[in-house]
Amino acid sequence: MQTLNGIKLAKEIKEEIKELVESYKNQGQRVPHLGAILVGSNGASQTYVDNKIKDCQFVGYESSELRLPDTISQEELIAEIEKWNNDDTLDGFIVQLPLPKHIDQEAVINAIDPNKDVDGFHPMNFGKMALEMETFLPATPFGIMEMLERYNIDTVGKHTVVIGRSRIVGRPMSILMSKNGNPGNSTVTLTHSKTENLEQFTKEADIVITALGVPGFLKADMIKDGAVIIDVGITRVDDSSNPRGFVLAGDVDFDNVKEKASWITPVPGGVGPMTRAMLLKNTLLAYDRRKK
Repeated sequence: MQTLNGIKLAKEIKEEIKELVESYKNQGQRVPHLGAILVGSNGASQTYVDNKIKDCQFVGYESSELRLPDTISQEELIAEIEKWNNDDTLDGFIVQLPLPKHIDQEAVINAIDPNKDVDGFHPMNFGKMALEMETFLPATPFGIMEMLERYNIDTVGKHTVVIGRSRIVGRPMSILMSKNGNPGNSTVTLTHSKTENLEQFTKEADIVITALGVPGFLKADMIKDGAVIIDVGITRVDDSSNPRGFVLAGDVDFDNVKEKASWITPVPGGVGPMTRAMLLKNTLLAYDRRKK
């Protein structure tokens, strides 16, 4: 078993971007500019946005942050998004999810300029991804594809089973793994909560990508020897023995599954850091487009 180290890989990618940004500065060019809109006071969302700001500082990007109360109306939020759509100094931005229940998430995503949608959630960008056109890929699937490529994991002709069909991870992952390329050219089975006898599929899989959000769901007896296991799930599990009162657990029963897997991502430290790094890469793409 070998570990797919997302922390190490993300650091390498950020160092590459930092070097590129330094070259822009030396040429007298402006640097990429990433923005984040945060609605409400969700602790996990605040931490995620704070980390994005730190990432920007590390690589030399300019960053902007707009924090709005959870009492804001949908119309007021969309009005703020329109201001950022029309801000020529801003290359790309994200609206941190989840949003308060009184706000229609789809309406908000659709309000973002597709050319600034560095989260890759806008229907236009999702459609381009499905058609294998250059676009902003959703950050987590993008991170997984980058990880597979940089660790030289062959996906061509392999059977990939994706667990979970969310628009953020599962569905785009199934599209990307079947695209023409390497990574890609895989035979993909997309499974979900309504799939019967799910373990029949995972036992046959060369690659399992799980984004279910159920701690320890994937057991050792559900995979074959030598499978590649990508764990996207991350859930807080109460643990009184931990100083924080909880531990972070993935979808995979890591200690047992690692004995059978050829490659496996840990939680934390696997896919998560790659997600943040890919947001920086998407911002770079937005920046390059605007320069042209």
